[in-house]
Amino acid sequence: MTDYRSLFDLTGRNALIVGGGSGIGRSSARCLAQFGAHVVCADVRQEAAESVLEEIRKDGGSAEALSLDMRDTGQIQRVLDRIAPPDVLVSTPGVNIRKPLLEYTDEEYDRVVDLNLKGTFRLVREVARSMSEHSGGSIIVFSSIRSQVVEPGQGVYAATKSGVVLMIRALAAELADRGVRANAIAPGVVDTPLTAQIKQHPEWYDAYADKTMLRRWARPEEIAGAVLYLASDASSYTTGSVMFVDGGWTAADGRFDPFGG
Repeated sequence: MTDYRSLFDLTGRNALIVGGGSGIGRSSARCLAQFGAHVVCADVRQEAAESVLEEIRKDGGSAEALSLDMRDTGQIQRVLDRIAPPDVLVSTPGVNIRKPLLEYTDEEYDRVVDLNLKGTFRLVREVARSMSEHSGGSIIVFSSIRSQVVEPGQGVYAATKSGVVLMIRALAAELADRGVRANAIAPGVVDTPLTAQIKQHPEWYDAYADKTMLRRWARPEEIAGAVLYLASDASSYTTGSVMFVDGGWTAADGRFDPFGG
């Protein structure tokens, strides 16, 4: 008989959470630690990673904290040399410059692409090499609803998030026979530092909330359940997939109800 509770048990596994110092990364780090994983909380801001480390230890979990800029291949390699081989990778960092395409400068374009797409590529490439050598692992990267639906000012960001999806699907196809799974999570609107600009404009914030079926923004901890699923044996037959955690945003074609409900 299958013990279904054990499917989510991460005891003995090493999870590298990049972007773990805040937002979705922070919630993911705490979640995986509570389910038994040893968590390496990595962030470009060392102090933020250390803050989450303390939270995990207060919860009784096992963790370490370090600085990591995933735009730097050499730094990624040094981190992987320093830590135990990851069984799970969670990559959350992203940047968005909200401007019409015709107003984008080359420098702004390069900034968004270098982190969201190239940075994800660099990180995933190096970790996937390690996982391939150890015959197994789960790679989880963050895309967005913007990989499917766009609005003015989101063109470059959307392009990177769409590119991440196809890249992770190709990786899943290439590494399946080595026991490595690769999937993406596509959140909708989540209260994180990345979306802090929107909270300062109530009309903008409320319009986004109303676009979801649930008529509200997500909390970071509401995304952590998807991370846990993809990190654990509960998703052992799931690879090359995109999981939308968006409050129904991409499922509904408008909010008009002809029945008046």
